[in-house]
Amino acid sequence: MTTATDSMNWGTELWDQYDNLSAHTLKGIDFLEKYGHFVKDRATIEYEYAAKLRRLVKTYQPKKKDEEDYQFTSCKAFKILMNEINDLAGQHEVVAENLQANVIKELNALVKDIREERKKQLQEGNRLTQTLQTQLENLQRSKKAYDKAFRDNEKALENFQKADADLHLSRAEVEKQRANLAYKTQVCDTAKNEYAMQLQRTNELQRQHFRSGLPEVFRQLQELDEKRIKNIKNFIRSSVDIERNVFPIINKCLDGILKAADVINEKEDTMLVIERYKSGFLPPDDIPFEDLSKGCSDSGSANNINNIQISGKLKEGGYTVKGTITGKAMKKRAGIFHIFGSRGNAAIADGKEDLSDLPPNQRRKKLMQKVEELKSKVAQETAAKDGLMKMKGVYEANPALGDPMTIEGQLNECSHRLDKLQGELKRYQGYLEDAIKGIQSGQNNSLTNSPRMVNGSRHHRNSGGSAAEEESLSSCSNSPESGLGTSHTSLPGVDSDPDQYDGHTADPESEYYEADLLAPMGVCKALYPFEATSEGSIPMAQDEELHLIEEDQGDGWTRVRRMHGELEEGFVPTSYIETTLFDK
Repeated sequence: MTTATDSMNWGTELWDQYDNLSAHTLKGIDFLEKYGHFVKDRATIEYEYAAKLRRLVKTYQPKKKDEEDYQFTSCKAFKILMNEINDLAGQHEVVAENLQANVIKELNALVKDIREERKKQLQEGNRLTQTLQTQLENLQRSKKAYDKAFRDNEKALENFQKADADLHLSRAEVEKQRANLAYKTQVCDTAKNEYAMQLQRTNELQRQHFRSGLPEVFRQLQELDEKRIKNIKNFIRSSVDIERNVFPIINKCLDGILKAADVINEKEDTMLVIERYKSGFLPPDDIPFEDLSKGCSDSGSANNINNIQISGKLKEGGYTVKGTITGKAMKKRAGIFHIFGSRGNAAIADGKEDLSDLPPNQRRKKLMQKVEELKSKVAQETAAKDGLMKMKGVYEANPALGDPMTIEGQLNECSHRLDKLQGELKRYQGYLEDAIKGIQSGQNNSLTNSPRMVNGSRHHRNSGGSAAEEESLSSCSNSPESGLGTSHTSLPGVDSDPDQYDGHTADPESEYYEADLLAPMGVCKALYPFEATSEGSIPMAQDEELHLIEEDQGDGWTRVRRMHGELEEGFVPTSYIETTLFDK
């Protein structure tokens, strides 16, 4: 069914608006071109935004010196966030590329086609108009010729009539006027017929021009303009679809950022700080009061003051005897996390090879890391040597595959590297064993002289004040970090303190102590879930109940045993549990 809107068109409604339609179609093409520039600029912005996001991520990527800080959950979350932002940048690049390929390219081609088609139709309109104008000029000339011939004929008739009425004129003169009249009449009739023919031809051409020729040109221009408008709508829809298609991936990136935020655990980061920087030293005992009025020597007081001064002296590497960081060392640790800065392997490069300049617990940890690193390298070199041996055997069995002597040199180099690594591993294992023995020796002193919890109150096993003061500088706490007790970091063949387990002794040849050596002294309930991040600790679920084997010795760790299953035993953070002691 044809509507009124469909029946109205430029050819019938705007038959006399050739110039206005020409200007309107030109403005339409200019607008389409302007929209194309807009889309192009938007794609450029998407490209630039993506590039800036990638540059931002690259700028904030962790440096090698900061890798140790990225063990914290907040830093891990930040690293995940940067990866997701990098993926977001990729999606903005996809939007820009699709706009370039699916919108801008097609739009430029459309502008070119419409401009050429418009030019062709306007040329056709000019031709039709020029043809009609020429015919109108022919009609005008024929009309002027007829008008002149008509006036000449009337004048010739008037002259003939005067001559015929004048009796004084000769017959020859009258006949001359008669002949002139006949000629003029014939010329007038000819001009009249020519004018009539030109008029008929002009009217026919004019009807054709305004009813079919020019309307067809206007119809073509109308179709071009409608095509332009329709494609603008399609381009806008296509742009929306291009951006909407990346929304699922963008939402996935945002979900990834939210998951990264959920990874952050302030308690776990707190425990990592303790694990990383715990020195293994104990705080100094109280300074006893010495009454000089009783005639006692002031040497004891001087010794106590000297002890305080000693505890304040700095050791190499910016650490005090008590394991605290000096102000000078603190200045080097800029940034939020750098205040906790890490020495990493720099202690080996900058300090002593056996790391004896570090606090006991930190020394043990660094040596364990070095031993594990060397073990990994030894395993790699061993595998490489085995591979070369197999290759050499294949070459010896089938010389066509290769010369066995070419492998000999590589085998010698590999063996040399392996021997060197094994020697270095043995040396550091000796350092580690010495470090653990030193900690155990300090633990024996701390168990003898340091206060312990008994029935809710602190008592000294040895009440000798001066002895406690002398031993306080060398005592170390028992924790999963110290390598003592049932910690999974204990090495085979290393003796443990027998007093720690109320008279029970452990097999020095066993890697782990038996779980039934100590009876539970209470129960505890997990307030928060905990994931074991180091050997010697065990994971626990929230609200899980466990047996309490040994209370916190001041290092932030409590020794527990599972109530069910394989009765796994280990250490958990004291702040993560609620403890209830059995009645004595």
